[in-house]
Amino acid sequence: MEQFNIRVYGILINGQKEVLVSDEFIRGNYYTKFPGGGLEFGEGTRDCLKREFLEEMNLKVEVGEHLYTTDFFQMSAFRPDHQIISIYYMVKPLEDIAVRLSTKAFDFDEHQMAAYNLHKETESFRFINWDDLSEDSVTLPIDKVVVKMVKERYP
Repeated sequence: MEQFNIRVYGILINGQKEVLVSDEFIRGNYYTKFPGGGLEFGEGTRDCLKREFLEEMNLKVEVGEHLYTTDFFQMSAFRPDHQIISIYYMVKPLEDIAVRLSTKAFDFDEHQMAAYNLHKETESFRFINWDDLSEDSVTLPIDKVVVKMVKERYP
């Protein structure tokens, strides 16, 4: 039976014109993507994004402008009978970022590796300099489309 998997992601650009990404190790594979996650039943997309930032980064955010909703077929990398629909918004932090920020990709600390050993997935966060941000900076096909859009919209 085919199903839809709805994902909601936030684009956070800081004052130094750097873009926040999440480096994740899931099921033995490495992914760099925008922060966010799955929509839960009974939840609106903006509330989902606020919850995801709070859960993943302990960060309260303001969800702003809608940027993009997937307009092409994308099969899930993990479940071939699921179609991914991703929704992207601009977000602004309402407080200072308190979680550890990495300076290089997939730089997981002891705490993050302990989470991997427990849940078989972990993540760390880092900023990518605007000039270094490209479609190659992210792993997921839909994120690549969004990087191109963001670079064109906010030159």
